[in-house]
Amino acid sequence: MSEEKRMRRIAVIGNGIIGHGIAEIFAAAGWTVRLVGRSETSLAAALEKIAASRRLFAAHGLTDETEAAAALRRIATTTRLDDAADAELVIEAVPEDMALKRAIFGRLDAICAPSALLGSSSGHLASELVAEVRRRERVIATHFWYPPQLIPLVEVCAGPETAPETVPRICAILRDAGKEPVVIDKEIAGFIGNRIQFAALREAWSLWAAGVASAEAIDAVVRNSIGRRLGVTGPIESADVGGLDTMHAFASFLQPSLDAAPLPPAAVAQLVADGKRGLASGAGIYDWSKRDGAALLETRREELIRWLKHDRAAGGPRS
Repeated sequence: MSEEKRMRRIAVIGNGIIGHGIAEIFAAAGWTVRLVGRSETSLAAALEKIAASRRLFAAHGLTDETEAAAALRRIATTTRLDDAADAELVIEAVPEDMALKRAIFGRLDAICAPSALLGSSSGHLASELVAEVRRRERVIATHFWYPPQLIPLVEVCAGPETAPETVPRICAILRDAGKEPVVIDKEIAGFIGNRIQFAALREAWSLWAAGVASAEAIDAVVRNSIGRRLGVTGPIESADVGGLDTMHAFASFLQPSLDAAPLPPAAVAQLVADGKRGLASGAGIYDWSKRDGAALLETRREELIRWLKHDRAAGGPRS
């Protein structure tokens, strides 16, 4: 039996929006999961979210009720980090507190078997997390996208001290769990997805802040043009398909005028300072008191599920 098939015990550190999704992924794939959180209350809430997600998968024919219930039984919760000691794979998914992350990796390095893999689901580089780690060869970035149970991608990036064999080992595990790992060959802040996402967001915010167009118009342009294509052809593929000579010439004309500001626009910073955090607070750039945010999220969720069904029909990741 291959090593990745034998590795069936995982600990997920953190039970927030990414952590509980990762726990669900591996439980659904047959792993025994230890979900580590800060409180029994938050852990109970995480289990209910996982149960609701499994019911959603069952309703769409992506699992059945028996297997959904079995997946939940594979998850045990705890507030003790030391309960991760017997895991062959640990994935950190705690809030963006670097001191906390480093302390967690230092403790995991001390209590887990030398063969255990230590991954981070955050957008931080492996080299940033190992200050308190001795066995740095087993630390690797495994960047899941939200919501992880619906998005197949996991960006995998080794640090300069990560052992070469760690990369294919974690990729095999992720594929076995139904994910689509993509290897990044060189550490770079934000990895690939966030760099491209925030390049687009910087330009979108800049256009809005400069009064070029309304938020509604900017979002409509993206949804109804490049947004339709990106699920099939990525940006480099699209440029090749469109004609590299043409795209190079247009880029040479356009790129000098694109926003290159090192910080977000002042208008966005002011909204944040005023407590207008977006959907969660009822207002951001949009006034969410006048929009149905729940319906929008449901529409997005249904679209992601449609893609999951497409992937499975094509023999791709099952998530």
